[in-house]
Amino acid sequence: MQQPTPAQQDLSLDPFWMPFTANRQFKARPRLLASAEGMFYTDVEGRQVMDGTSGLWCCNAGHGRREIAEAVSKQISSMDFAPTFQMGHPLPFQLAERLTELSPAGLNRVFFTNSGSESVDTALKIALAYQRAIGQGTRTRLIGRELGYHGVGFGGISVGGMVNNRKAFSALLPGVDHLPHTLDLERNAFTQGLPQFGIERAEALEALVTLHGAENIAAVIVEPMSGSAGVILPPQGYLKRLREITAKHGILLIFDEVITGYGRVGAPFAAQRWEVTPDIITTAKGLTNGAIPMGAVFVSEAIHDAFMQGPAGAIEFFHGYTYSGHPVAAAAALATLDIYARDGLLTRAAELESYWAELLHSLKDLPNVIDIRNTGLVGAIHLASREGAPGARGYEVFDGCFWQGAMIRCTGDILAMSPPLIAEKQDLDQLIEIVSKVIKQTA
Repeated sequence: MQQPTPAQQDLSLDPFWMPFTANRQFKARPRLLASAEGMFYTDVEGRQVMDGTSGLWCCNAGHGRREIAEAVSKQISSMDFAPTFQMGHPLPFQLAERLTELSPAGLNRVFFTNSGSESVDTALKIALAYQRAIGQGTRTRLIGRELGYHGVGFGGISVGGMVNNRKAFSALLPGVDHLPHTLDLERNAFTQGLPQFGIERAEALEALVTLHGAENIAAVIVEPMSGSAGVILPPQGYLKRLREITAKHGILLIFDEVITGYGRVGAPFAAQRWEVTPDIITTAKGLTNGAIPMGAVFVSEAIHDAFMQGPAGAIEFFHGYTYSGHPVAAAAALATLDIYARDGLLTRAAELESYWAELLHSLKDLPNVIDIRNTGLVGAIHLASREGAPGARGYEVFDGCFWQGAMIRCTGDILAMSPPLIAEKQDLDQLIEIVSKVIKQTA
């Protein structure tokens, strides 16, 4: 292992088993961050690193927001925790009301979780329990999509479609099918915005209905935009077609907006940007600007009311988390929503979209670039894989960018970027300049 630098002398890297990380590779040359402000991290050696990924798709308002820190400090000093099982406190009620002012029309009930993974498993359980509540108890089958990412709970990896997230865990949920993914390099490479071709892939849902019978299918879950798989966009008309098919057959449609929620694609939610309202939306990440773990699931009033039957003293839904509606997380979320509203951040990605697209697509002719994809303030550069070494080129660009001052993400040989919504044009220029330089230097 490489000798530690002075800033690492008292730091043991061995005990922490890092998530979604090649631990041995990382610990041989660690990328360690020490502080953050605005658009930048500072690493343990004092180097500034531009945040080209909003942390992990979550710090939409940038870093070091004093309003959030003050709200958290004030709340934790006055009440650090309060249960929401058969008890309550004002903050989650206030937060739910604020959130329903932003959500698509009709999605006006909110169930709080602590992460995107929990939001997904909650949504799946709501879907199954709802079908039973309305007398459709045979509807137990769930449908996800290839290359989908829905967190790491057993429900999420069952409906998810990223192979490495699934293959080591054999005991997945039964009765799950998958739609085909919508990545089509042959027909859609280098499209700016939503790709033209691929709406027909939604018809695979009709085939699954024919195969299993609509009376056996509870819900379909998709990301409006598949972020973790490498910014895979919905073809024009695709989401609307899914909505039409699910509505026709009485199947619930769930949008996983853990990444796209809270302004990433140019509207509060992708459902609004692309004018398709599902029955359930899962969120997390940008809800608190990444400051405190928290998630929220939005459901329609009709779904909620289906549970509100029977004796008034009976628990309607046997599900929840110790930290559902946690007071400190709720305080962080309320402060975050204030920032979004004051600074117009929930629609700012739409304002920057054209400029961002031009910057990204200016890299079209760089070595090994086989596709570029973008929407809102999200972008992906798809690199050709080296023969016999898939993912190696993408990792080298990711690592090289960090040491030259920019943090991006890589999924195999796909480079993904989602800069904070506070970014100015010169910030985007700087980010793309670094990425371009490193791609040119990588064989």
